[in-house]
Amino acid sequence: MKEFELIDRLTRSLPANSALVTGPGDDCAVLDLGVSDRMFLFKTDAVVQGVHFTGSEPAEQVGHKALARCLSDVAAMAGTPIAALITLALPSNFDVAYLDKVYSGMDRLARRYDLAIAGGETTTNPERLLISISLLAWVARGRQVMRAGAKPGDALFVSGELGGSLAGKHLEFEPRLSEALWLAQNFTIHSMIDLSDGLAGDLPHMLTSSGVGAEVMSAAIPISSAARRAAKASGTGKTALLAALTDGEDFDLLFTVPSREAVRLLDAWKQQFPSTRLSCIGKISATKGITIRDKQGVRPLTLHGYEHFAQPT
Repeated sequence: MKEFELIDRLTRSLPANSALVTGPGDDCAVLDLGVSDRMFLFKTDAVVQGVHFTGSEPAEQVGHKALARCLSDVAAMAGTPIAALITLALPSNFDVAYLDKVYSGMDRLARRYDLAIAGGETTTNPERLLISISLLAWVARGRQVMRAGAKPGDALFVSGELGGSLAGKHLEFEPRLSEALWLAQNFTIHSMIDLSDGLAGDLPHMLTSSGVGAEVMSAAIPISSAARRAAKASGTGKTALLAALTDGEDFDLLFTVPSREAVRLLDAWKQQFPSTRLSCIGKISATKGITIRDKQGVRPLTLHGYEHFAQPT
């Protein structure tokens, strides 16, 4: 059973109450706690040794990544973080000095965004370290940006550059909180998601939620220099474009805006975030599914991003 098949099965009939506005199926849950001017976002995520990090990386980077993953999901809904709880599941031979450095990495990132680390839990986990984070954030009432909402004719944008994350980006990325909040305050953002499983993996989530399709221009996809170097050195035939579509852990923003705002957005972005690339990579269509346009014409995009539980072929 694949990851999202399992999620669908387990969340099919979960209990809800009057506080729950949006449950499973978006980057964060949305809660209405009766505060007049804001809604709340609730998110949990985990990193596991051997899956998300090897254990040989600097511990500060592991802590940074653990917290930044949650913050990236908050960014995808244009939220502002408030507080986090940290759960550590530790092997019996854990190294206290290593954990001090993990917390140092989380501490530095939390302070940049005025995020309180409010406590958590410790437990045992045979053989490997697991760090799970639960995070609370807020968004102005009615202003949360969802995966659903993309409309035919929308321009499809992505921030940053894609692919090659294993060269270091997956441990060092900065969550796009400032960019997302600026976007939501200045433009009509119809839908947004953060790229954790690759463009080919996360774009379908947005399109399915919105009930639309997309045409992507291969020449417009912003490929990172790390992906180009890896493709050149690999000798496996894996192209840089394939890496940009499927590698995952880019943690950039994929979003749609009305086409009439596209030029203004590109100009304003250059002024506001001159060191971060922004690319219009295609458009939203009424016909479901994804097509990709290149020099050979237009064809269906059948690639998939990263999937937990996927069986080797």
